[in-house]
Amino acid sequence: MSGAASNGDLLVVDSLVKHFPVRKGVFSLPVGAVRAVDGVSFSIPRGKTLSLVGESGSGKTTCGRAILRLIEPTSGTVRFDGIDVTALPKRELRQIRKRMQIIFQDPYGSLNPRMTVHSMLTEILRVHRLTQRANRRDRVLELLDLVGLPPESADRYPHEFSGGQRQRLGIARALAVEPDLIVADEPVSALDVSIQAQILNLLEDLQEKLNLTYLFIGHDLSVVRHISDFVAVMYLGRIVEYGATEDIFERTTHPYTRALMSAVPVPKPGSKQERIVLAGDVPSPMRPPSGCHFHPRCADAQPSCASTDQTLTQVAPGHCVACHIHAPKA
Repeated sequence: MSGAASNGDLLVVDSLVKHFPVRKGVFSLPVGAVRAVDGVSFSIPRGKTLSLVGESGSGKTTCGRAILRLIEPTSGTVRFDGIDVTALPKRELRQIRKRMQIIFQDPYGSLNPRMTVHSMLTEILRVHRLTQRANRRDRVLELLDLVGLPPESADRYPHEFSGGQRQRLGIARALAVEPDLIVADEPVSALDVSIQAQILNLLEDLQEKLNLTYLFIGHDLSVVRHISDFVAVMYLGRIVEYGATEDIFERTTHPYTRALMSAVPVPKPGSKQERIVLAGDVPSPMRPPSGCHFHPRCADAQPSCASTDQTLTQVAPGHCVACHIHAPKA
């Protein structure tokens, strides 16, 4: 899969790379780099949801933050609505950031404990000059109503809310600047299962109402299947499989994706599912394996996998996989 844009794509990521230098010694000389994101390409149509999934350490969160330039990418391009975000100077980037927001995983750590909800949201409106001073209170109440919180929440502090309510505040904060794209970085992983469903339903309702586009980062595949239109599976900084959600779940192709799917609990008493247990541990992103990064843990690996670098190849319309063993032969 390439990062080529179509007319309906809001976000196009092409060959995105983020390496963190590793330094040692008195003079902090570089001795290597952590290859957190290593050549990722995908696109998201306007109003749709793409989910990035994979094990912890696969590079999902780093990819999301590099797209927003919360951390600076090493190379590659990110085009948002036709604008190259990676080439923007800081002043212009600040303007475009109103249209690109993030919901953090930890709903408490991302909120200022010293500010009331009203102060928190009005600060955003003031900094971005979105609402006249006299109308800010009304806008705050409108945002709270949008995410399902009562008006009296405006005068409370973050510690007075439950985890699900705090995540609703995080969503309200992201919506305050009227964005087009929201990066949702595991927004329900810290919540109880019943609260997860409420937040997911809220995100879906907001998407339909406001025509939002989501980059959803997660590891719970049942959640991902519920909310996504497209899924990209990451392993050690690279995308190994990409496609429409039902294609990924019903016609799983890459051995790594199959292993992830086998770990999903089956909600049927007495049913049995063969569990695929991967050998060894995830290799260090400082010294990733040669060729296909997954070959040391793959039960289907062949000698050529250690030397041949795999690229995403289309196995069906819109369904791509980085595995020469399971891709159809030319």
